[in-house]
Amino acid sequence: MPGTTRPRRGSLAYSPRKRAKSQVPKYHSWPSYNGEPAFQGYAGYKVGMTHVIMIDDHKNSPSEGKEISVPVTVIEIPPMKVIAIRAYTNDTYGRKAFAEVWSENIDESISRATQIPKKHNAEEQKEKILKGIEDGFVTDIFAIMYTQPEQLTGVPKKVPELMEIRIAGGDLSTRLDFGISKLGEEVEIENVANAGQYIDVTAVTTGKGTQGAVKRWGIQVRKRKHSRGKKKRHIGNLGPWTPHHVRWQVPQMGQMGYQQRTEFNKRILRIGNNPEEINPDGGFLHYGLVRGKYVLIKGSIPGPTKRLIRIRPAIRQGEHVFREPSINFVSTMSKQG
Repeated sequence: MPGTTRPRRGSLAYSPRKRAKSQVPKYHSWPSYNGEPAFQGYAGYKVGMTHVIMIDDHKNSPSEGKEISVPVTVIEIPPMKVIAIRAYTNDTYGRKAFAEVWSENIDESISRATQIPKKHNAEEQKEKILKGIEDGFVTDIFAIMYTQPEQLTGVPKKVPELMEIRIAGGDLSTRLDFGISKLGEEVEIENVANAGQYIDVTAVTTGKGTQGAVKRWGIQVRKRKHSRGKKKRHIGNLGPWTPHHVRWQVPQMGQMGYQQRTEFNKRILRIGNNPEEINPDGGFLHYGLVRGKYVLIKGSIPGPTKRLIRIRPAIRQGEHVFREPSINFVSTMSKQG
């Protein structure tokens, strides 16, 4: 008889699966953009999930033009602030910070997250960046922005999260002038994305601590005849005799969850200012009531409640067509059970 084969259990991607270094995700690539200068990212805090009744507007869908129920994730998005503009250059060892222009109006809360430079001349730094652009040293312009969690009642923290967000559109000088004009000002989500647009969502997943091979990799529990005593959830063997070491492909126990993950092409269904439209009776589980601006994103996203969520315009959008969503109903049924 021919031997039976099957695919291996568990994806080997993202190995080694270690805990994330920070709850603030990092982007290493950004979508191409040729319009007016604009920020290419935003951040908010995960609230929870509900569902909406909307008109199916996907072309050639079996339910096109009819009402369908869609699960959505709620993200509360207080305004973000621009604290500095940073220019980058490329040297022998890769990308490197070239110069920074810091804002003169800095909130006291930001001192909780980072150390503010005491001696800083914004004009000198701006001239240095412009000279670097003329000489071809400067390759990209980023904005250093931070969140304002103290404006939220569902997130029990005051320390803002700092992150770099790329400024795109136009030449480097135009992008620099745009960034400097926004120093110390608040940036809203509408400056980055609109309802109906496709985005990428990045967050650190829910941590599950140390788990065994069965839960971590999905291997089978051993049968009665193939196990000794209580060792039913162990792997059958550690691999071949040659090579004389345990290969990294062997499923073993270890860290599960709390890793950065990006979900591509998530659709924004609504950007709202009236939280009463979505607040369920009794509030969202483990979060409470939404009191500010919010975003409804189709489907689920990584991370637990209150986790920082980063948003970026879709980098793999393909042939997605922009359509204005038509939502007829948002469920406010109690989540308490």
